[in-house]
Amino acid sequence: MDMIKEKIAQAVEILKEKKIDVWLTFVRESATMPDPVIDVVVGQHATWQTAWIITRSGETIAIAGSLDVESIKHAGHYEEIVPYVQGIGPQLMRVLDYLKPRKIAINYSMDSVVADGLTHGMYLQLMEYLKGTKYEKRICSSQNIISALRGRKTAGEVASIKKAIALTLDIYDKVTGFLRIGKSEQDVANFIMKHVKAHRVELAWSADHCPAVFTGPDHAGAHFGPTGRKIEGGHVLNIDFGVKVDGYCSDLQRTWYIRRKGETAVPAEVQRGFNVIRDSVKMAADALKPGVISWKVDEVSRKHIVKNGYPEYPHALGHQVGRVAHDGGVGLLPRWERYGALPYGAIEAGQVFTIEPRLPIPGYGVATIEEIVWVTDEKAVFLSKPQTKLWVV
Repeated sequence: MDMIKEKIAQAVEILKEKKIDVWLTFVRESATMPDPVIDVVVGQHATWQTAWIITRSGETIAIAGSLDVESIKHAGHYEEIVPYVQGIGPQLMRVLDYLKPRKIAINYSMDSVVADGLTHGMYLQLMEYLKGTKYEKRICSSQNIISALRGRKTAGEVASIKKAIALTLDIYDKVTGFLRIGKSEQDVANFIMKHVKAHRVELAWSADHCPAVFTGPDHAGAHFGPTGRKIEGGHVLNIDFGVKVDGYCSDLQRTWYIRRKGETAVPAEVQRGFNVIRDSVKMAADALKPGVISWKVDEVSRKHIVKNGYPEYPHALGHQVGRVAHDGGVGLLPRWERYGALPYGAIEAGQVFTIEPRLPIPGYGVATIEEIVWVTDEKAVFLSKPQTKLWVV
């Protein structure tokens, strides 16, 4: 089944569940300013002001400029197309009067970037059209719709994520044989990019720090691009990297130890740090089940790390993965102001998460592992083969 049609059908069921009559995505020049839901339930861009409507009863309606009509017909995702020439307002009101919605969800959110695609200008325009009508007071956020839609992965979506994971892990296997003392972070990144280009796939996020390669105790970190810093003996080296296959992403981190000349064993403090991270990943995965509140999963991993004498990691335990590397709404989040209400959301079956704690190993670098898990009806299962042993070069 066409992935867009599959997600539209899923959206209809979510609208029924959430008791929302109409979901309205309102855009213009969406190739320039794309709403994040375009890739999920539209599949094409429009030039003039366009209203993409999905209803609780299963209707799909596109109110679009006349010059966009043929491309919408050709795509075949929206059954009814309402064209206009001079302005969208009259046709939008006609459609709403026909649908008679009591709740109209639009794409704004204070907490989730993937649900905040309606620009402020388009919001003002929409509210101008609705001013003085009964629909003016019937607007609500579509955050819960989008969070569920992006989070509840279909079998086809999971299959694509698995492909991206498999390719990422295959490239990581090749990296191990490439790593040597004296090579730079940039050398390692260039080696990875050679394989990405050979497979003709996209990176999962911006090329300025995908892959991120950071080695030793004085590295710049995972959200900074690879530098000329050289790999040295006694370094812990990390890579954060992902690819996009069939429109779906991977996002995985791995940790290596670079032995000093003549060193035959991994230093005890390095091995201990890695073991604590490895165990915290498994503990979090064991705690990850439908119905569990987001922050409680983060707390499992965070408490284990702190109990073992390490500082808290300065970020969330994990995020959803899908059309983009940081997908969905609810993540595995601590109760911090920056995450708004999202830490209090419940985990749902079908969601795909990263689990990515980290801790510092003074004098050596950082221990970090990032795995990807899929929440089934009963538990979380690993889609990535977990790193259970420190990789030694």
